[in-house]
Amino acid sequence: MTGVTPRTLSAEMASRNAVNYAPYRTSLKEEDRATEVITEAMIKQDLDLLVAGNFRLIRLFDSSDKVAKQTLKVIRDNSLDIKVMLGVWTASGNDSFNQAEIARAVALAKQYSDIVVALSVGNETMVSWSFNPLSVNQMAAYIKSVRSQVTQPVTTDDNWAFFAQSSDKEKNPRAVLDVIDFVAMHTYPLAETIHPPATWDWQQLGAAAGPLRATAMMDASIAAARQQYAAVRTHLNTVGFPNMPIVIGETGWKAIASSGETNRAHPVNQKMYADRLNTWTGEMRAGKGGPKSIFYFAGFDEQWKGSDDKWGLFNKEREARYVVQALYPKTQGFTHEAGTYTEANAVFAPDVSNAIVTGNRFTVYADSVPAGQSSPVATGANWFGWDSPATAFAGEEDAGVKVTGAPGDSALGVIVKPVPKSWGWGILVAPGNGTVSADLSAYETAGTLNFSIKTTYLGKLEVGFFTGSNSSGYDVYMPISAGQYGYLNDGNWRNVSIPIRDIKPSGNKGSGNEGSATSVFDLTKVTNPFVIADRFGKTGNTQSSATNTRIYVDNIYWSK
Repeated sequence: MTGVTPRTLSAEMASRNAVNYAPYRTSLKEEDRATEVITEAMIKQDLDLLVAGNFRLIRLFDSSDKVAKQTLKVIRDNSLDIKVMLGVWTASGNDSFNQAEIARAVALAKQYSDIVVALSVGNETMVSWSFNPLSVNQMAAYIKSVRSQVTQPVTTDDNWAFFAQSSDKEKNPRAVLDVIDFVAMHTYPLAETIHPPATWDWQQLGAAAGPLRATAMMDASIAAARQQYAAVRTHLNTVGFPNMPIVIGETGWKAIASSGETNRAHPVNQKMYADRLNTWTGEMRAGKGGPKSIFYFAGFDEQWKGSDDKWGLFNKEREARYVVQALYPKTQGFTHEAGTYTEANAVFAPDVSNAIVTGNRFTVYADSVPAGQSSPVATGANWFGWDSPATAFAGEEDAGVKVTGAPGDSALGVIVKPVPKSWGWGILVAPGNGTVSADLSAYETAGTLNFSIKTTYLGKLEVGFFTGSNSSGYDVYMPISAGQYGYLNDGNWRNVSIPIRDIKPSGNKGSGNEGSATSVFDLTKVTNPFVIADRFGKTGNTQSSATNTRIYVDNIYWSK
């Protein structure tokens, strides 16, 4: 039984189409937001667009003067028919900021009580992979403080895995459940198709290639979202909260692949996902159960998020994407994003074969290769950080400037930017974005993994490769120190060559596959031919030493 007398959710939460909203347009990175000027006119333009498409319930992420206060003022001053779930941003380790934010939120909730229908304290602060972690007890205290000063229902937004306590990695949500009026869960099936191995079968290779496979993928995606909702519902029922309402605070699909979602992210696939969400919403409104509301993420692109951009119903220029173009006819003066599509344009996972490599060189990443040798199998777009959110990012540009590669292959290189968690970080190369593997068994006896690297990274690094997939996945990463195999961390380009036979003894069953009989060293199926990482338990490094140190790599290939 909940520790508070539950406050009833406003009927507006169920009856209105909902979307997450932030007004930033020009910021290129997170820190730019502090200096970007947000005007009431900009907010009015955005809200007019949302109202025109019948999106009349918005979620704000904070209670700042720049965004929340201005947004609420615009709604009232212009008599816009919009209700708001007001965010209360909480920052890890910064209680003074959090208390000031709570004070702002309470004041806004009271001043605009006719507009603010609910409050949400914190955003993804308790899930195991949080980049902004707070303890469950601390969050419960903040929620309780807010709730004691307002009359609206109060919650916190977090990933479904936290609310479902889906694994032993997840914290017990009980202390938070005792002080909230409803759950606001996030579900992102698309994000869960990256690393670690997908939690659902996005490739759907059993369906015929083409529109049928695309449809099968999108059907499976919404099934995954429904399953995650069901997991939260089951957990709430089990621990004594059978009547606690659930809303989906965030879910969506990218229109453009910005973090390795090739063969998944596309304007048509985005619309297919949104259409399936609308069906789910219709079931709820028809009394068939399900979440009380679904807040689509997001109203507008957020280019400052870099690889986590392109979720918007509108791009940053406020042009309607295919997903909502039917709601915004050009004949009524609305602007559409370029591109004309039909359902047949939906993307899907291609059929792949496990190619046998017989040559003396298998090129992973390089500008050029010797005549007669294999072409590169990866570009700068085929690098994916471990975990979600990613613990590392990579690309061929740094702050808009092309990365210069190693001598002899200098046209392009890759910069790796670790964003370590408490356990470390890692990034892999995935040819075909995870749909292609190579048979490199001929390289086992006398093969070598070669690459060029430039860094001042402190301590050891792990390098190697990954074989298999899902339950057969096998990690083959070897810690190396400066002075080994040609590696030095002196800030100069260095050429490293490591015999495969030296890397092999470092192999282990992949994460989550400890009990899998099929997780074995298998060079007939090399899925990720290059991996660079730092798992602190393996290297002895620390999170502080791994932060903000850049690593440049280039000219990656296997040879024999």
